[in-house]
Amino acid sequence: MNLNDSVATIMTSDVVTIASDQKLLDLKRIYENQRFHHHVPVVDGHKVSGIVSLIDFMRVVSGASLDDDETVYHDTTVAKVMSPRVVSLPKTATIAEAAGILGRGEVRSVLILDGEKLAGIITTADIIRNLVK
Repeated sequence: MNLNDSVATIMTSDVVTIASDQKLLDLKRIYENQRFHHHVPVVDGHKVSGIVSLIDFMRVVSGASLDDDETVYHDTTVAKVMSPRVVSLPKTATIAEAAGILGRGEVRSVLILDGEKLAGIITTADIIRNLVK
């Protein structure tokens, strides 16, 4: 891996997203059916408006069972759970820039933007996976 390469060379570009007005049941299903368990970008229209971590989700549903009929899954929207603070880089950024942000340990994912539109996501796992190749 060349740290001067573009983040586009290692980012996940097929990103699962959710809208802020969707219910937690939709988010629950994403976490149940996808093979990742990290962050889900919140996209309204074509603009990133936030991000939801699994920890944020778990805090809100604390005490609820996994039964889809639980009230919290139907009465709570993603907007009430998401963080509007998004760490992002432009698609032209380097892997070194993304690694520098992730290496500080404050976040575990960086959204990659093409203008205001979501182009991909890079996580600490992506950096490590490509480092050991």
